[in-house]
Amino acid sequence: MTTVTRFAPSPTGFIHVGNLRTALMNWAIARKSGGTFILRLDDTDRERSKQEYSDAIMQDLEWLGLTWDRLERQSDRLDRYAEAAGDLRRAGRFYECFESPTELDLKRKKLLNMGRPPVYDRAALKLSDEDRARLREERGGYWRFLLDQERIEWTDGILGPISIDAASVSDPVLIRADGQVLYTFASSVDDIDMGVTFIVRGADHVTNTATQIQIMQAMGGTPPSFAHHSLLTGAQGEALSKRLGTLSLRDLRARGVEPMALLSLMARLGSSQPVELFRTHEELLAGFDVGTFGAAPTKFDAEDLFPLTRHYVQGLPFEAVAERIRSLGVPDALAEPFWRVAKDNIAVLEDLAGWWTLFSEGAEPQIDPEDADFIRQAMALLPEPPYGPETWGQWTAAVKEATGRKGKGLFMPLRKALTGQAHGPEMADVMPLLQTVRAKG
Repeated sequence: MTTVTRFAPSPTGFIHVGNLRTALMNWAIARKSGGTFILRLDDTDRERSKQEYSDAIMQDLEWLGLTWDRLERQSDRLDRYAEAAGDLRRAGRFYECFESPTELDLKRKKLLNMGRPPVYDRAALKLSDEDRARLREERGGYWRFLLDQERIEWTDGILGPISIDAASVSDPVLIRADGQVLYTFASSVDDIDMGVTFIVRGADHVTNTATQIQIMQAMGGTPPSFAHHSLLTGAQGEALSKRLGTLSLRDLRARGVEPMALLSLMARLGSSQPVELFRTHEELLAGFDVGTFGAAPTKFDAEDLFPLTRHYVQGLPFEAVAERIRSLGVPDALAEPFWRVAKDNIAVLEDLAGWWTLFSEGAEPQIDPEDADFIRQAMALLPEPPYGPETWGQWTAAVKEATGRKGKGLFMPLRKALTGQAHGPEMADVMPLLQTVRAKG
């Protein structure tokens, strides 16, 4: 049987790291088994779903290389949901309810005060046809799925054996009074119709999964296998939900995070395997196993992405960055030497621009007061560019002979005067790239 997985985001905002974890796991399972990966946009919320977010979701996945085999939009399937709802009504599994949010809240509070679980009391099932007709005119009804009050059990791919007593769960609302089909129902219809065989999603969906298993069975379908990954927390164990707006993939991309650095972290975070940098999707897939992930909340720190990004970019061959370097205005003759010098001194590729500015326009000199006279003497001995690989050695030898300085007292002030920095590449490698020296002025 062909493995079919899906990623079903709502286009109501940008993808964040929590969404990515779900997308990556489902993509990896499909790709590793030679199966099908579906991108399914959960866009039945007409007010909040935006085309710009749909476009952004696809752009972010393409940036990461998480390509899909099929694109589906739930907004194209409203007639199918209406048909499935009709089937469930005729089967006696859908029933219309009329309680307002205020009335439901009062019921919940009453049950909690009595020490009982806040489960819907199915009062709507006791209404007469006349009552329903009257209430329908007053406020419009919404539809719940009638659960069989028995245990719902499955073996989860991450959490292990799961058993939920349906009697402890409220019959889920599947269609709102305004006709909007809700996630629990639309997703169940789609997963059956599209032949989805394996679903990975967050542990906050476990109860949804229990009810969806019954919905799928009521429609005559076979539920897929499920795995529920742990939820992410902040670096100190704090809830991540309030910070997810700052952890969108496009924000991380804007900070220079490389796709493979992000995928490498997310492919191992929360698993029993150590995080390691993968340079290709094939390497990542070879080491991916959803069964290695645990149930405990998983700490995520965006700063962990930058050592991985640094390692990734510093290992890139010149050919991978040649076009970017040319776009900075680096002459072709200097492009490859520039990369060799700059690569070990950058954290993200965007740092290349700063190095070329330094080489092409000169750096603001850093001159300690006690070194001012020394630098004036030294600059008088520095020839005009262009410089060669031997320039640094020849110049420092001349400065040493003229001033008597040596060691760090000789080299450090000269480095700071030429580059504005106390650390950086070997100066013998820097000199051939320097187009101008501000300290001489």
